[in-house]
Formats: sequence, C-alpha cells, structure tokens
Amino acid sequence: MSLITYEQARPWAKAIQKAVVTKQMPPWFADPAYGHFANDRRLNPRQIETINAWVDAGAPAGNESEAPAPVNFASGWNITPDLVIDMPKPFELPARGTINYKYVLVKTNFPQDMWITAAEMRPGNAKVLHHGKVWVRPPGSTWMEKAEPGVAYEMETQRDVIGINHIEEGNDILGKFNPGLGAQRFDMDGAAKFVPKGSDLVFELHYTTSGEPTTDVSKLGLVLAKAAPQTRYYFHAGPTASNLAIPAGDQNAEVVSEITFGEDARLVYAQPHMHLRGKNFELRVVTPEKKMTTVLKGDWNFDWQMGYQFAEPIALPKGSKLQLIAHFDNSPANRYNPDPTMKVVWGPQNWDEMSNCFIGVLFPTTTSPDKVFLRSGPSLLPRGEYGPTLAAFNLVDPNATAKAGNASTAGAADTEK
Repeated sequence: MSLITYEQARPWAKAIQKAVVTKQMPPWFADPAYGHFANDRRLNPRQIETINAWVDAGAPAGNESEAPAPVNFASGWNITPDLVIDMPKPFELPARGTINYKYVLVKTNFPQDMWITAAEMRPGNAKVLHHGKVWVRPPGSTWMEKAEPGVAYEMETQRDVIGINHIEEGNDILGKFNPGLGAQRFDMDGAAKFVPKGSDLVFELHYTTSGEPTTDVSKLGLVLAKAAPQTRYYFHAGPTASNLAIPAGDQNAEVVSEITFGEDARLVYAQPHMHLRGKNFELRVVTPEKKMTTVLKGDWNFDWQMGYQFAEPIALPKGSKLQLIAHFDNSPANRYNPDPTMKVVWGPQNWDEMSNCFIGVLFPTTTSPDKVFLRSGPSLLPRGEYGPTLAAFNLVDPNATAKAGNASTAGAADTEK
C-alpha cells in the first residue's frame, strides 16, 4: 500500500492519526533513555501535533504549488547501486511445507579489490523470503568450496558440501535483508567494507511457503568507495547464545550472551535477533575497568527487525565486553508462540529460537578480524535446562575466551546443535 500522494493517503487519514499518536508508526523500539541513534525514526511532538491537527480539520489538501518533489526511488532500491549481483537462477518453492535455510554460491570472481560504502539485499519475492544475508567468500576460503554455483544447499542434508563458516578465512556479511531493515551503510568515519579480488558471494536464504508454488531471485546492490580507506567496517554476529534453553511455559525466560574484544574497535551498529518468543533486549558495554553502560534497550518486534545505528561510534578498547540480555515469552499468553508446551533451544526455524545481536564495528584495515571477536562469559557454557542467565557469570572464569564464529545460523563453528 502506497501513501506517497495525497489521493493515496487521504482515505487512511484516521488510521494514520491513530498510528502516529499511539507511536505505532514510524516503527521504532529503542528505549529513548538509552543511546542516541543516527537512524532514529521517531516523530517529534511538533510533527505528531501537525498530523493530528490535519486529520481533525478533515484532512484537507494543501496548496499543490507548495508540495515537495516526490521521493524518487531508483528501481525500488534505497541506494543507487554501482553494482548489482543476482542469484544465477530462480529458487523454486513448493506451496506448503518447511524449507530449511538455503546456501547458494554465486561465482563473481571480482577482478580487483573493492571497498564498499553501502549495500542492500533485495528479495526477488518478498512474500516468501523471510530474511537473508549475502556473504563475501574470499579466495582460499574452504566454506562452500565443494558447492556447485547456483545450486541451493542445506545444512540438514548437505553439511559435507557446505562446510564450516570460519571467520579466520575472511568470510564476512556484506548485506542483509530483514523486514523493515532497509539498506546498510558502512561509511561512518570514512570506513568501508572489504571485498578481496577474486571473491565469490554466498546467498544465505530463509524462505517460508505462501500457499502456492513460486520462485525467488534475490539480488545484492553495492555502492563502491572512491578510494581505499584506513578504517574497515566489519559485520559480526555479536554476542550469541547458541547454548540457549527456554523452559516450557516460562513467561519471562532470561538468556544472556557475551563476546570480548581482543583488539581495539568501535561499535557503530546493533541489530538484535530473536524469533517468535522474543520479548525484549538490552545491550551492555563493559570496559576493561569494569564500567558497565547500557547502549541499547528495547522491545522486540518480529515483524520489524530493526537495526540501530549509533549517532557516534562507541569505543571498545581491547578487553571490553559486549553483553546481550534477552527475555522470551514461552507462555500461552504469547499469541505468536508456536508451542508453549515445549522446551525451546537454538535453531534456525521460527518455531526454534535465537538470541544474538548483530553488530557493525570499526577497526584499522591492518587488524585481522579473527583477532577482534572472542566468545566469553555465559556463551562458553554448555546448554542447561534454562538460560544461561545473568547468574551464569558466576560459573565461568571472567578471563576465559574462545574463538567466536560469525554465523547465527548453520555453519558456525561454535553453534551447538
């Protein structure tokens, strides 16, 4: 439904008023008491009152000669891409049933190193692509090395073909699609994402059926940097609770995860991720001096999986920790709950759960990404009957760390099956 013109918007005036006054729209779920964000979508009180007064006055048309120029979208893109890469062939979906996560290798063999300042993944069929990622697979990476280009593979039956997504091989998320996410920018403080010469791409796709057979050809658009930067933007799965366990019927189940930074970095972006039982989240920075600061806190909305771009980069000196505290509602009171009678563990489908916070960080181009991100705290523990909760910090050595994978779905070296 388009609301670009007056004729399109006028019949919805009352609905617009209600959504704006109750702050349902524009969608934004971060608690204003924590953090400042460059992409804050909230309307200020004056803007809300303007819309309110307009509707109360009968939603009259304004002076057409004073109307702003229409918003110009470049073929549906939120960016103006310099380069567009499509999946090589359509993925065919059945009318019904469960579709496991799919991984499609796209042979791009870029002829030179590239630095990327913005990316946008666009679904070919938004009715069936629930969410997706496009990964950079550099030369020498063993992940998907046995895959035939254009063929969709799944971990459940073709793990030997897909292999493991190792961060030390340079695999990096280049672009993402989630409902309400939009394009991703990487040019904070002159930074950019790196795509080495000879790299290929891997499309990671989570499909849901729509009741009729259909196809999808998703694509990725890239904006190229004009020059090589001194600072690299790196996208990581962040604090991840692949060991989570949510008891049946628990209305406020707590799950905590943590990563430690092995090198100096700066946090510029955060995108919490949960499924249908997700309730709320809090992201904390703990400095080497043990100073704790909440930098993001808010409610979870599965239909609007927001990314939060910090107004200013947050310093993460070597030894800093990033903690995610998430809560889930696995009770019958949650109308989206697939089954409140079952204990829920980590898994890729919507009836499973996840708890992680994707992060965008900046560090010098001379820093190796696999040295930056280390699993720590409760994320080191085996799965229990619940949690891990904040109390789990008492069960683990605060100085202990381990290698952190960079995949929140299948293929991560540290994902517990």
